[in-house]
Amino acid sequence: MKNVLEHKGYTGTVEFSAADEIFFGKINGVRDVVTFEADSVVKLKKAFREAVDDYIDTCARLGKDPDKEFKGSFNVRIKPRLHRLAVIKSTTMKISLNQFVEQVIAKEVAE
Repeated sequence: MKNVLEHKGYTGTVEFSAADEIFFGKINGVRDVVTFEADSVVKLKKAFREAVDDYIDTCARLGKDPDKEFKGSFNVRIKPRLHRLAVIKSTTMKISLNQFVEQVIAKEVAE
């Protein structure tokens, strides 16, 4: 993936502000807003790692469990016909619908 940093199971998206000449981003998938910024790629990576570590430490100090970015389950709404076809396909493959969806998503996001 492009423009994504990873540290301790968390990811952060990265953007660039040409007007301010800085890189900036935020940790994805947590309820709290955790941001980071820097004026170089090396500093940005360091700032992201520090933001994740600080988030985890702050949660510990507050006695709060830090949000895990993704839990591995989500609801998907699709057209009934597509749902039916996916069930038929997964059945012919002798796998569950969840396994089928996971395989299709894995194929699509593989680089």
